Amino acid sequence: MSTNKKITKDLVIGALQKVIDPELHIDIVSLGLIYEVVIRQRQLEDGPRDHIHVLMTLTTPGCPLIGVFDKMVKDAVLELPEVTSEQDVTVELTFDPPWIPDMMDEAARAELGL
Repeated sequence: MSTNKKITKDLVIGALQKVIDPELHIDIVSLGLIYEVVIRQRQLEDGPRDHIHVLMTLTTPGCPLIGVFDKMVKDAVLELPEVTSEQDVTVELTFDPPWIPDMMDEAARAELGL
């Protein structure tokens, strides 16, 4: 089913701001874990549909929650009414460049005492 509403990067970022790192208790956008959000329109049998690709990292490659973040990110984006299917969202995990605390916004650094 195609949707009439336009998905935007700002809408996706807003949804991702609701994803809270379970260990640090700060959202993944403020932590600087989201590297890129790309929205491309795909032509499907039932019409055009937006596809959202989220490129992200974690604070460490050995993060024990590595398997949890994919689901948390997809679930957050799927809460947007403009996104109609789990197939419309992909999450790519990268450690290049590796995350460093300087990637956090000022409020996150202050909350963590950095």
